[in-house]
Amino acid sequence: MEISILTDVGQRRTNNQDYANQYKNKAGKSMVFLADGMGGHRAGNIASEMAVTDLGAAWVATEISTINEVREWFAEYLEKENQQIHRIGQDEEHKGMGTTLEAVAIIDDQVLFAHVGDSRIGLVRNGEYHQLTSDHSLVNALLKAGQITEEEAAHHPQRNIITQSIGQKDELQPDFGMVTVEAGDFIVINSDGLTNMISGDEIRDIVVSDLSVEEKAKTLIRFANNAGGLDNITVVLIRFAEEDMA
Repeated sequence: MEISILTDVGQRRTNNQDYANQYKNKAGKSMVFLADGMGGHRAGNIASEMAVTDLGAAWVATEISTINEVREWFAEYLEKENQQIHRIGQDEEHKGMGTTLEAVAIIDDQVLFAHVGDSRIGLVRNGEYHQLTSDHSLVNALLKAGQITEEEAAHHPQRNIITQSIGQKDELQPDFGMVTVEAGDFIVINSDGLTNMISGDEIRDIVVSDLSVEEKAKTLIRFANNAGGLDNITVVLIRFAEEDMA
């Protein structure tokens, strides 16, 4: 397995509210987290880094090695972190603090993920890009209800409003999913600073190119910046090889 984790402030922002990292537990199983923070002052930076580092530290301490154990871990720790960030977000300095979260556990050839917000997880297989998550956003809800078109969604003035976040008052309702990966597959995890700027077809074309995994990730970020770079851009690219299969 090869992995590249890259983040960039983009062309318009002065600070980077995205945060991503990879952690291994005592059983040698990897979990990758990506968070895109929000909130005034530095609250967004704090929320995203806190969510990733808190959950990462909790994962490192486990000996989890099965999918069912990952599911139980998600159920306990995502809500615990949600409540923690919500509590801190009640004071004036951190008001409105919250973050999206993508959590991706790799157990042999099984990838189990939890999704909160409008960052995304995708799979590139056999030259095709498949989006595995559905945005928790107002615009996506309107799109699903048939109230707006895809073209209207792309330019909607409220497209940045999300309906689920780590740090909310209400209990989290994350989406969960699992995919069995094959040799040659890529998992793409990204903040919306990538997918608001470039299409799934462009992501696919870059990922299936002959570049190294790190150069593919750099190219994805460069394309997003060239398209305007309106937000922070974070990309985690994971390539699975034959030796990673169970």
